[in-house]
Amino acid sequence: MTQAPGNRRQAAIAFILVTLFIDILGIGIIVPVLPELVKEFVGSETADLAVTPERSAEQPAELNSTETAAVEQQTFSRAGRYVGVIGASYALMQFLFAPIMGALSDRFGRRPVILISLFGLGVDFLIQGLAPNIWWLFLGRIFAGMMGANFTTANAYIADVSTDETRARNFGFVGMMFGLGFTIGPALGGLLGGINLRLPFFVAAGLAMVNWLYGYFVLPESLPPEKRSPFKLTHINPFGTLRQLQVYPMVAGLAAVFVCKSLAQRGLENVWVLYTGYRYGWSQTVNGWALCLVGITAVIVQGGMVRPIVKRFGERKAVIAGTVISTFAFLGYGLAREGWMIPVIICFGALGGIAGPAIQSLVTSRVDETEQGKIQGALTSLTSLTNVFAPIIFNTLLFSYFIGDSAPTKIPGAPFLFGSVLLAMAIFISINVFRRFPAAKQED
Repeated sequence: MTQAPGNRRQAAIAFILVTLFIDILGIGIIVPVLPELVKEFVGSETADLAVTPERSAEQPAELNSTETAAVEQQTFSRAGRYVGVIGASYALMQFLFAPIMGALSDRFGRRPVILISLFGLGVDFLIQGLAPNIWWLFLGRIFAGMMGANFTTANAYIADVSTDETRARNFGFVGMMFGLGFTIGPALGGLLGGINLRLPFFVAAGLAMVNWLYGYFVLPESLPPEKRSPFKLTHINPFGTLRQLQVYPMVAGLAAVFVCKSLAQRGLENVWVLYTGYRYGWSQTVNGWALCLVGITAVIVQGGMVRPIVKRFGERKAVIAGTVISTFAFLGYGLAREGWMIPVIICFGALGGIAGPAIQSLVTSRVDETEQGKIQGALTSLTSLTNVFAPIIFNTLLFSYFIGDSAPTKIPGAPFLFGSVLLAMAIFISINVFRRFPAAKQED
């Protein structure tokens, strides 16, 4: 007896959500330790530079307290610059490869593209875990960016198997998987990193390979052959794919909101560990638990609150409300003087998570099903392009500069204050887009 279409859709959703969860879990594991590994590489260099030949002859093995504090500050500042450039290299590769992934999935189906990218991520984690110096980390992150564009295909997969009634809910489930992955992943990474900084990378590699095996044997294809479109070179130009957005004016307007929100969020993720370590003295273990709280609150909001809020108030109001909450949360992160304030802000800021699924639902409802992969690829390319600049702006420029000696006044929270400005811009753009394009009945 064959399954009803609704049952097949639910099964497909379950498969892709489990795949996403394992994928995100592997990424979450390394979040607390990657900046620490960078600090380890640059810290020894900074300490060596602090010991001049004259001083080395007098005290070859020790630095006094003033010199130790100076070395620590320089280490954070240099690590911020390196983390920014490493993050930008990852995002640049994701920007270049996202449209390729989207176009390939439109031509050959979602399943093979997802499987190839998962296997590639497993290889990437091994490269990072074995990295003998910081340049190997660059190589690992470059390769990760090439494979990390699989979220484009995952979003297209969700769009394939969703209906008008389930679209917002399903994208909410995607957010819930992100929350679960970042609940367990960073906490586990912090604990493993306390044993050895390399261990989380090897565990992440194992999870990625398990995910690949799971997908190989279980994950069904979501795009039937009759709905596939030809692969064209114009579809793999990362800038050319952005022109796809012009076909859908409202989507193009919402893309500007994506730019502001993505730049702020990716900046937060890149600078978080260094910022909390510098300002509050948090270790990778403490950061792991803090990021675990981020995941828990995201699960609650994305899994349990998105659907009733969107159903009650509509997607448009959910976008505005969520972005307003995120704006105030960023202000809180940048101004918080004590570490205990951060968990409170995390719980409040999690409510801003209602905006993401609502935006995705609005976008997919306006796009033809034969072009979901291309549009998702274009949006991923656009947000990936902002990800290239986010680490540079938040880490290399703002954080490193405002804790360095050349800053007129030390403002370690400067990256978050800048993020709140970006989110305020997203609110303004959203309001104008919604005024230009009144809501259709099926939306609100």
